[in-house]
Amino acid sequence: MSVTLGLCFILFLFLPLFTNGHQCSQEFLDEARAISITPNCKKKRLGAEFAWSYNDSSRRLDIVFGARLDEKTGWLAWGLNPHGPHMVGTQALIGIKLGNKLSCDKYNITDLTRIGCPLTPVKDLDLKIQNFSFFFQNPTQYYAIKATVFLPEEYNSSRTSIVWQIGYAAAANEPKMHPKTLKNFDSVETIDLNSNYKIITYSAHHIRCIRMTHGILNIVGWGTLLPVGVIIARYFRNFPVRWYLWSSFHINCQIAGYILGSSGWAMGLWLGNQSKYYSFHIHRIFGIIIFTFTTIQIFALRLKPKRSDPFRGYWNMYHHFLGYSLLALISFNIFKGISILKPNDTWKWGYIGILGFLTTTALALEVFTWSKFIKNKISTDSSGRKKKEQPQPQPQQQGLAGTGTSVQPLPT
Repeated sequence: MSVTLGLCFILFLFLPLFTNGHQCSQEFLDEARAISITPNCKKKRLGAEFAWSYNDSSRRLDIVFGARLDEKTGWLAWGLNPHGPHMVGTQALIGIKLGNKLSCDKYNITDLTRIGCPLTPVKDLDLKIQNFSFFFQNPTQYYAIKATVFLPEEYNSSRTSIVWQIGYAAAANEPKMHPKTLKNFDSVETIDLNSNYKIITYSAHHIRCIRMTHGILNIVGWGTLLPVGVIIARYFRNFPVRWYLWSSFHINCQIAGYILGSSGWAMGLWLGNQSKYYSFHIHRIFGIIIFTFTTIQIFALRLKPKRSDPFRGYWNMYHHFLGYSLLALISFNIFKGISILKPNDTWKWGYIGILGFLTTTALALEVFTWSKFIKNKISTDSSGRKKKEQPQPQPQQQGLAGTGTSVQPLPT
């Protein structure tokens, strides 16, 4: 029964990742219909909404793309990429908000843009653009891009890669770099324009599944099972509670944690290799350090000195110091990984709950250990003083019948 409930919980946890999206809000759908864009409409990442209609015979694509821009400065971008679902190579339509001033223009996203070169408007794209405008929608409180795009023959309408983005800094007609969060990097997909939003290839969707699995494995393996194994080894070996199976449980926890954590680490390396246009160097470096030194710790199962070895004490100090240091590094790197997912706080508070439970358990056992140690020490010292204070019997010459009275010799 418990296994079934666990599987149901995991399925519920992963279910949002296997859905293709949500329908647009009614207000945005009504605005799209008002400009004859129907019936295709879907919510997007970054809180945006996208509606379109496509005529395959004329290859005419009418789109409206909107999102909130709550700051005084911001920009909104939507585009098509004939080379695949990624930023570089995108033919983009960008609307810029500077206070109360709204402007829009066409841009070509290149490798130079990715490395930080200024993004400036271009006169012409490979796409024929008409009715291009950037405006504010009162019912939705969205800023929206509207345009008519005529697709060239090299664009496959049944496999069209769209890219969208939101930024919060701009100067004149130059949009500045968008936030470097995963939601921003994942704002790409390949769809079939002829269907009601049929996703053909959504690489970011599958990567998010692997990314979520990577996080779960590392939190359970590195962040939960390894600390549990340390707690068992510290508090259940001899004092305050002697548990004869502590060694087996300690080893099993460490091995299970190592297997899960290493699996998550391998997924992290794969994700890093798949991230062609972005990377998280600190998180990656600390992950490699944690895997390396945890592997060294696991080798202790075979390489630790025997009890009779004079170096066993030094080895114990090294083993304990490295183990506690790894726990600190693991906690830091898990929080570092969670910060990449911002502004999603579910992961952060979930791990804080696990860490709080483990810390509270360790502190309670530590207090119990010291209180029992002090109590035993006081009891031992008290019994020792009693033995010292007890008077010792003086040696005497024994008399008759053991009465203890001395007997004088009889006179001759």
